[in-house]
Amino acid sequence: MPAAGAAVGRVILLTTSHRVVPGLLSWPAWQALHGADEVFCADAEHPQLPYLREAGVRVTHASPTAEELVDACAGGRTVLVVATAEGESPLTDGLARLAGSGRVAMPDLELLPASYDLPGARLLDLVQVMDRIREECPWSSRQTHEGLVTYALEEAYELVEAIEAGDRAELCEELGDNLLQVVFHARIAEEDDEAPFSIDDVAGGIVDKLIHRHPHVFGDDTAQTPEEVKAHWQRTKAEEKRRTSVTEGVPLGQPSLALAAKLASRARTAGLAVEVPPGEGVAHELLALALRAEAEGIDPESALRAAARDYRDAVRAAEAARAAEAERR
Repeated sequence: MPAAGAAVGRVILLTTSHRVVPGLLSWPAWQALHGADEVFCADAEHPQLPYLREAGVRVTHASPTAEELVDACAGGRTVLVVATAEGESPLTDGLARLAGSGRVAMPDLELLPASYDLPGARLLDLVQVMDRIREECPWSSRQTHEGLVTYALEEAYELVEAIEAGDRAELCEELGDNLLQVVFHARIAEEDDEAPFSIDDVAGGIVDKLIHRHPHVFGDDTAQTPEEVKAHWQRTKAEEKRRTSVTEGVPLGQPSLALAAKLASRARTAGLAVEVPPGEGVAHELLALALRAEAEGIDPESALRAAARDYRDAVRAAEAARAAEAERR
């Protein structure tokens, strides 16, 4: 151990993100690597090593203990440790114990992040996890687009329920479940023999679509109101799809109230004043109510669900009252 009063040097723990291309390190990281008296890395297969060697950084393949690191810093030397993917918990714990003992003149300790995750970096983890699950899980490896349809619908409804309930934690979880559906389907699509595509194709397609349909953001057009944005969006879609009617592309399999509201929205956006077709009975009455709700800016599907929840609560209250009455008798 360094003698009392001797220069004790510095230990730098260099961390990197596996989600960033190897070699793309910060300037302070490169300065520290070139300025260190010795550089250690326990993982001989660390993805950064080829780039460090190419840059002239000599790396020692070793996993020094805390005591060995302190000794290596004797005389004011700087020792840098390139952290492995699993981290350096035993080493940092050992250094903490040494510092707490008061028996050792400790070197200066520095944690230096050499690369940082960009927003959305965890999506790369999701893609990698999905790849492995698809290859190794007996259930997931056998799934098809058709077999997952039920789950996609269930997750979509659970997301709606979380939004309407105002449960933030549940909302975060359900968004993840819906994101999984996208990644799962994209992973399955990669294996198609005739028309394969990947998650990058999916993401690239929606990026191009968003840019094209937002010329007021990415181009020279202007839009001052949400209505102007929506009108442009519909016009652009019609041009892209070469549709002959504003009703084309409206999925008829969606819930009936949502379907009625969507058709009404398309007609109103196109400037068409269309009355409820002649007819009698509950169906046309419901249609008229749905069109009225849409015209007033109310989502009839959400409104009816809210009313249904109120009715459910009323039913439960009536059941409780009946049970209480039965006990009194």
